[in-house]
Amino acid sequence: MTQPSSHGATPASSGKAPSHGNRLDPWYDVYADRAHNLRASEIRALFSVVSRPEVVSLAGGMPNLKDLPLDSLAASAEKLIRNHGAKAMQYGSGQGWEVLRERITEVMGYDGIVGADPDDVVVTTGSQQALDIVTELFVNPGDVVLAEAPSYVGALGVFRARQADVVHVPMDEDGIIPEALVDTIRDVRASGRTIKFIYIIPNYHNPAGVTLSAQRRPIIADICLREHILIVEDNPYGLLGFHSDPLPAIASYSPEGVVYLGSFSKMFAPGFRIGWAYAPHAIRAKLVLALESAILCPSMVGQMTIADYLSSYDWYGQVKSFRSMYAERCRAMLASLEEFMPSCTWTVPDGGFYTWVTLPDGLNAKAMLPRAVRAQVAYVSGTAFFYDGQGSNHMRLSFCYPTPEEIREGVRRLSTVVNTEKDIVDMFGTASIDEAGAASTR
Repeated sequence: MTQPSSHGATPASSGKAPSHGNRLDPWYDVYADRAHNLRASEIRALFSVVSRPEVVSLAGGMPNLKDLPLDSLAASAEKLIRNHGAKAMQYGSGQGWEVLRERITEVMGYDGIVGADPDDVVVTTGSQQALDIVTELFVNPGDVVLAEAPSYVGALGVFRARQADVVHVPMDEDGIIPEALVDTIRDVRASGRTIKFIYIIPNYHNPAGVTLSAQRRPIIADICLREHILIVEDNPYGLLGFHSDPLPAIASYSPEGVVYLGSFSKMFAPGFRIGWAYAPHAIRAKLVLALESAILCPSMVGQMTIADYLSSYDWYGQVKSFRSMYAERCRAMLASLEEFMPSCTWTVPDGGFYTWVTLPDGLNAKAMLPRAVRAQVAYVSGTAFFYDGQGSNHMRLSFCYPTPEEIREGVRRLSTVVNTEKDIVDMFGTASIDEAGAASTR
């Protein structure tokens, strides 16, 4: 019989000598299994490159804050500290400040979610944390999460870290395809696996730039309700449509079957790190418990500043200003693609930050990226947006941050790389310069 260990026992007394990891990380063998699923996204890996002033970055998704009303924000912050400084610096509710939750329900009204109960809103440190907590609550290792093909790289990182298996569902210019969703559900369940939820970005999709059509939204809601599959609806770009307010949220068709994620990062400013989840009551209670165990409560300073801004200023007028700015940049991107890259195809966004470019056959965007960086332009390879590494024939181009002039110059630089790669493929049947050079000497 095993004797209980004494207080003075060493780790080696178990009979198994402790591992010493490897030369790069002495703690490698001590990490939990899930820690080995963590990896830097391709976008994060590009940060050191795109920060160089000579590089035109068409890669990042940073909102352009040049029109942010800093004077109004300064007034809000000064009033907050003067009148409510002690409260702002104190712990708050794990669910989030009630006043901000009320303001959030008003914001959601613009997305077709009318009459939302503030008690079903949970304030989080950005919508990324909301997605992580939802995944933590529902996913066991090996469970399946459905996601559009392609999908948001940050979401794929969360799913990987939580040890989910991601199965992609095809989409087209009208968003996720209902018939493909039905087929995917059938095939996954036939394999004996459990589907926990489907993750959807319905408006101005990251990275595809498309919008789920009005006709498909209730159909997708009905399919998932019938199949008892939760929908996680992520809508960071919803108010940034170029021509109109967004279509009604999927949550408006199925309030008991959807967890809706929102964020102030794109429509306001990411530095506040304030997002939210709007969930059915039972799920909301679990979300609050999980959030409290992670961070106790979101920042009161950030919550109170945003709440005051939403209450005291024309925040929707500011959103309209952002819309106009991004629409101008999108037009510059599409015109530049027409001018310089006619051999490619691309999506035409109605809002948001991105267009999805399909390269000529045989070109590999990931392999081409180092040559693009040498030409002083950056993008994100399509492989970043698939769980299984497909998408090498695609790239995401962002038009939110650079000026229209910088966008045109960036696309011009990119076109020289694409055209060179295409010429190599046409001549030698491969996009590898090294292989082409070898072929030419045979």
